[in-house]
Amino acid sequence: MFAKISTFLEKVSVLIKGGGDEKIALRKKSGLLTARERINSLLDKDSFNEMDLFVEQSGKDFGLDKQKLAGDGVVTGFGKIENRPVAVYAQDFTVQGGSLGRMHAAKIIKIMDMASEMGMPIIGINDSGGARIQEGVDSLAGYGEIFIRNTLNSGKIPQLSVILGPCAGGAVYSPALTDFVFMVDQLSHMFVTGPKVIESVLSEKVSSDELGGAKIHNQKAGNAHFYSKSEYDTFIQIRKLLSFLPSSWNTEVPSTKPLPPKKKVKLAGIIPDNSRKSYDVKEVIASLVDASEFFEVQELYARNVVIGFARLNGESIGIIANQPKVKAGCLDVDSSDKAARFVRFCDAFGIPLLTLVDLPGYLPGVEQEHSGIIRHGAKMIYAYAEASVPKISLILRKAFGGGYIAMSSKHLKTDFVFALPTAEVAVMGPESACNIIFAKEIREAENPELMRQQKIEEYKEKFSNPYNPASKGYIDAIIHPDETREKLIQAFEVAKTKAPAHKSHKHGCIPL
Repeated sequence: MFAKISTFLEKVSVLIKGGGDEKIALRKKSGLLTARERINSLLDKDSFNEMDLFVEQSGKDFGLDKQKLAGDGVVTGFGKIENRPVAVYAQDFTVQGGSLGRMHAAKIIKIMDMASEMGMPIIGINDSGGARIQEGVDSLAGYGEIFIRNTLNSGKIPQLSVILGPCAGGAVYSPALTDFVFMVDQLSHMFVTGPKVIESVLSEKVSSDELGGAKIHNQKAGNAHFYSKSEYDTFIQIRKLLSFLPSSWNTEVPSTKPLPPKKKVKLAGIIPDNSRKSYDVKEVIASLVDASEFFEVQELYARNVVIGFARLNGESIGIIANQPKVKAGCLDVDSSDKAARFVRFCDAFGIPLLTLVDLPGYLPGVEQEHSGIIRHGAKMIYAYAEASVPKISLILRKAFGGGYIAMSSKHLKTDFVFALPTAEVAVMGPESACNIIFAKEIREAENPELMRQQKIEEYKEKFSNPYNPASKGYIDAIIHPDETREKLIQAFEVAKTKAPAHKSHKHGCIPL
């Protein structure tokens, strides 16, 4: 018995070293963690249970049969984060560059199936040179099997992808199919490209950061959701994100002890009286939510719309807000996609939605029209209209034109629509409206500018205010700024008991 235990321990000690001491030493010299160190840094202490440590590669061609690929280059298992179960896998770059072969894929597939069946989030740590070329189509088949599970698990369990090294070619589509992608500056790289460009990156003719680094994907491409300066910062982000999410679509959204906002500035003191002046909508959020804590998603991308998670009276909520500081909060192609995707995620996992409205409409211009603002803007309308979770909208200031409708208006079956006394709701801004409606009177007046200002004030009094839509039932209540937080808490409390929506057909067709 003791001899067998000794043999077992010897095998384990070899396998957990992955590609061996020399390759591990090279990683240490570069300041990188090993696959197991990453998992242990992410999970609660001593909670990781590894699976399939003894799995061996199946490829035999091109010399693979002479190599011992420990665990076939990926570490899989389950553990806990804040005492809640999670499934996890981490590719081991010290073993064949973390390349994906048939058994490598089989291990990932197995842990994905376990996560799906047992209703727990799955976290994939990607660090791989891509498909294992020596295994040919078997490696491509492995990717396909992973992709189908990403798709079937979508909206069922939270799926998180962490890029902590290269992620190239077909490998990028698994992260793209998951809910959230995390990247680290100077470390993470994602790109879909041909062999010649990959060779250029490897030979340093093209910068991998320029081609697909963390900043590119967070700021420009929009493929990533979180950006950090180190692996450890990323692990903190992951733990924070999961604190707002349920373990699966049919489990309770986690709640905490209610806390008052730390920010003491009143809402009325944040929003300027002059509607042409900008302000930071994040200050509005901080004045409303528990402990003034807002966990922003895609902070660097399409910054004219702000999305993220917070708590209100201890309950998790998703927030979508126009940002007047950027493009006046207008909706454009990228911000519409950003908001629509977030709305659909929250709806899938039962997270209530709070929408803060202040925009002059969709961003005008030939560039936006040619980029498909009609199609992209329709995604946002569809997402809000389809969402069946509690939905509350608060009009802070401007709500003009199609933007008014798209930002969770009453017409999209929003449960409660509130407005501050500063709200302006109309087909368009009063200045533009008066230039059209009263063009002749202004042109023929002795003092055209004076006439124009008079007509603007007349239009504001009749139309561009919250009282007109409130008189038609399009706004449920006009509230005092000091009462906003309490009104939102009470409304969400009521809305959470509404009956779930049911469809008699298979599914709608979102305008993708």
